[in-house]
Amino acid sequence: MPSLWGAFAPMNQHLALLAKQVSTLTSKVFLILCCLWPGLSGAVTLDLPGKWYQSSADWSYQQQSELAGAGLTPVPQLSPTGGRFWYQADFKIIRSDTYVLDFKNSSTIGRFRHTLFNAQGLLIAEFEGGIQSLAENPFFLRHGRALDLAEGDYRLISKLDSPFFLAQPQPYLDTLRDYQQAIKPGNALVLMGLGVFLSLGFYYAALAVVRRRMTERMYAFFILGNLLYNGTALLVFPDLLNWHWVYLVSVPVLFSNMAYIVFVNALLDLRRDRHPSLHSAGRFLLGLFAGFILLALIYPNWSLELDRYGVGLLMTYGLVAGIVRARQGDDSAKLYLVANGAFFVVGLFAISLSHMDSHTLYVEHIGLLAVVLEVFLLALVLSYQFSVLNNEKQNAIDEARRSRLIAKTDALTGLPNRFHLDVELAQLPPHGSLTIIDLDGLKHYNDTHGHQRGDELLCAFAHQLKCLLSEQAVLHRMGGDEFAVTCHCGNSGLIERRVAETIQLLRESGFEAIGASCGSGLVQDYPDKVRLKQVADERMYQQKKLHKRRATDGGQDGPASVTPEREV
Repeated sequence: MPSLWGAFAPMNQHLALLAKQVSTLTSKVFLILCCLWPGLSGAVTLDLPGKWYQSSADWSYQQQSELAGAGLTPVPQLSPTGGRFWYQADFKIIRSDTYVLDFKNSSTIGRFRHTLFNAQGLLIAEFEGGIQSLAENPFFLRHGRALDLAEGDYRLISKLDSPFFLAQPQPYLDTLRDYQQAIKPGNALVLMGLGVFLSLGFYYAALAVVRRRMTERMYAFFILGNLLYNGTALLVFPDLLNWHWVYLVSVPVLFSNMAYIVFVNALLDLRRDRHPSLHSAGRFLLGLFAGFILLALIYPNWSLELDRYGVGLLMTYGLVAGIVRARQGDDSAKLYLVANGAFFVVGLFAISLSHMDSHTLYVEHIGLLAVVLEVFLLALVLSYQFSVLNNEKQNAIDEARRSRLIAKTDALTGLPNRFHLDVELAQLPPHGSLTIIDLDGLKHYNDTHGHQRGDELLCAFAHQLKCLLSEQAVLHRMGGDEFAVTCHCGNSGLIERRVAETIQLLRESGFEAIGASCGSGLVQDYPDKVRLKQVADERMYQQKKLHKRRATDGGQDGPASVTPEREV
């Protein structure tokens, strides 16, 4: 796959250096938080250093207090692909108190059993639990078990039986008071994070249904996978819903990794013709992740490790794709880089950890924080896209309105045109009227003073008559020197008087050789609108002929010639 490596090769060294720097910096930040935040580390927290052993499936524990020489295999640490492990640790209690025995680093444990012996080798306490266990957790979202210990020496034998481990569980002791205070920030982070997943997951799912876009659909699926993973690994579902299927920790993420690749391609519009290398890399990763799912079916103990590799690949792919599209000037990609950058920094730290210096913050908490940061910040990207789409939609609506307005408006006078007149006629009530007006003298102005002066006459007539009509009627320009007035109250006599007043005002303002002929009709007399226009037009021409006859006989064609046909 040269296209795949071609997409990533230019950044390999930079990413490796960045990953190292980010891991170091983030580790220091969390260490500082652990020291400064009261309760993140208990004041009397006691680590229990000891030795790990691995047993075969048929080895049976006989309550012995010494594991060395019992047929077990010593191991330096737990295998991430799971198994059955035993831990032996000796410790000393210097103050009698109520203590809590718990694990640090990770909460992803299938089953565990603690067996505690005193200095005389007598069994004094035994506890069990884990994600796969039906035993109730006395502390919310924790594997902690409380016990009263007097001063003296003790030996702990812990059995861990799990299909996989996210990090290295390590037993420790804390006083009950300090433990109860210390677990609060981590539990708050879990509840807050899952609340974000639930709310934004439903939001993106609803958007996917309404908008039918791959972007929201795949991101909702990605959030669902992380909800199931974190809810199970951090004990929310086992504690609250009694779900004890440990593979909810690994299986949903295998599918959500694929969803994220599709999401990035849809969000950044990565097309085969425009971005062949990135498109091919995305296709390759989808095929690879599908192979991961098949491998997980055959080797379920590897499912969580496959998740880890998948998350590293998808974060890198998202970062590279975001950089490429941002350099091409895509604004969504620039915002996406902010979200993916935070995800990459914290997520890289989470998937590379096996130990934590904090006793009550797990590696799972860091992974949860990484996804929560991205989900929050990606809201900026989708909000930006929504605003762009809304602006485009609004611009399209405005353009359509302008187009409709232009289609219904006379360009010269700004009056409604012939098309709009037909719409108005269709809406005229039975008591409405139509008046058609023809200007006399427009040809004289065009021939004598030029078309510019003729246009000034048309505009002046339109403006003056419109002002006189006010809201009583609507003036239209039909074309040339023809105008029409629609009146819902049917007062055609008033309209013709307003026309006469307009002609008089125009003559006084310098348009001497100007006159007008009018013809009106009532809807109640001519309900058919075609016939109404015909009648009004005929009456206008009759008046026009009368004006010409008077002018030929030596009479004056003026306002007095505009005679109301009928007034209602």
